[in-house]
Amino acid sequence: MKKYFPKILIVTPEVTYLPEGSGELAGYLHAKAGGLADVSAMLIKELFDMGVDVHVVLPDYRRIFQDRLGPLSSLYNEQLQIYMENLCEQRIHLAQDRSFFHRNSIYSGYRRDNLKVALAFQRECINNVLPRVRPDLVHCNDWMTGLVPAYLRKRMVPSLFTIHNIHTTTTTLAEVEDNGIDAAEFWDNLYYQRMPFSYEESRDYNPIDFLASGIFACHFVNTVSPTFLKEVVEGYHDFISPGIRQELTNKYYAGCAFGILNAPDASFDPATDQALVKNYSLRNMVSGKRENKLYLQKKLGLIVDENAPLFFWPSRLDPVQKGCQLLADILYDVVSKYWAENLEIVFVADGEFFNVFEGIVNFHGFSNRVKVCCFDEDLSRQAFAGSDFILMPSSFEPCGLPQMIAPKYGSIPVAHDTGGIHDTITHLDPNKGVGNGFLFKYFDSNGLFWAIDQAMDFYKLPKGIKTKNIKRIMREAKERFNHRECAKRYIELYEKMLQRPL
Repeated sequence: MKKYFPKILIVTPEVTYLPEGSGELAGYLHAKAGGLADVSAMLIKELFDMGVDVHVVLPDYRRIFQDRLGPLSSLYNEQLQIYMENLCEQRIHLAQDRSFFHRNSIYSGYRRDNLKVALAFQRECINNVLPRVRPDLVHCNDWMTGLVPAYLRKRMVPSLFTIHNIHTTTTTLAEVEDNGIDAAEFWDNLYYQRMPFSYEESRDYNPIDFLASGIFACHFVNTVSPTFLKEVVEGYHDFISPGIRQELTNKYYAGCAFGILNAPDASFDPATDQALVKNYSLRNMVSGKRENKLYLQKKLGLIVDENAPLFFWPSRLDPVQKGCQLLADILYDVVSKYWAENLEIVFVADGEFFNVFEGIVNFHGFSNRVKVCCFDEDLSRQAFAGSDFILMPSSFEPCGLPQMIAPKYGSIPVAHDTGGIHDTITHLDPNKGVGNGFLFKYFDSNGLFWAIDQAMDFYKLPKGIKTKNIKRIMREAKERFNHRECAKRYIELYEKMLQRPL
């Protein structure tokens, strides 16, 4: 007897790729701002490969897709729309609206612009895609889909709401309705800034919180690491709004909130990564990393020295979350302390502190020891392979992917012990052969400096001890941080939701 698979709709504002077999142009439908795109792609692929009746809805970012088509871009206006209408038996649904047709990136620096896109996307989901697909279960992702669970609850369709980051926005019922969503139908399943007494009383002057609404209305919710969920519930982070914390706490104690660790994309593998100048595995790790380091040093104009300890900054330069200000405070002292060892730091990242680090490097004449580069996917992968350590002093981390990618390449994390980092990294004891990184407990520059010192102590150990530990860390990372384990947890949760009465 043929196994029955429910129809699952994944609602996501971004995705890295779509599964092979989705059609010849599906690989160009790439729209990524962060880890949400990778996780969405992973889950869609795993479900697709299992034969699950999985559907996807994402905005039609025509400009972004067209840029990726390159020489095929002329096909877009004439052929791609026809192609999409027949794509994978209507499994992939592109929401249509001019608000995202001409965007160059998924999010902009303007709140109103992002709100406009979110409302247009959800309008298309609610008014067109959901009635047409009629799914058995809907999986929504982050604040840009926060209104959808309220609509689904009225229709008795189970929904999972995944929190990849804690960002949110607010607006009124009036604005939601002005953008084509009949919120009057499900207004009582939304979360408001203050207690609503009636639809009329709240419509114009009682703002809705998108992320809190998604948590409040969904049947199950998950964060992308167990520890971050616990931190929110226990009040570790005072920047999280009381509404979001309260609703997540309610779901947690009702047994409807879980932490499921993300996993890096399978393409992050030094044995097959096409961005590397030399591929390597456990067998030739030492020579492989050496060649990639020398290549990176030459490419960026750093001191060419295979024995130089090389630190890599892989995350956006965001002082609110990523802790880049801690490194800015101590950058001069770190480079000076390990001047004789030719310590080098490579940034491959965009963000608010980009100019700050450029200024420090130029002022102190560190250009052959510290390089600040705009984000580039290939360069980032080369830096994972060529580096000895990565730096992740995040103040909070809902999950984080670099600390899982780096060990696969034999690069050891130096990180703040928080959220998803706590769930994936344990302090390294090279003599006992346990652990996979260097963690500091207290979020300040002294803590980061201490962890860098720990990394340097490890770097100075005899080659045999270092190599044995790095190979163990690489092997363990490959076994532990993979899509199969992550998808398995989501599928288990889907099954639990479908078996539970609404």
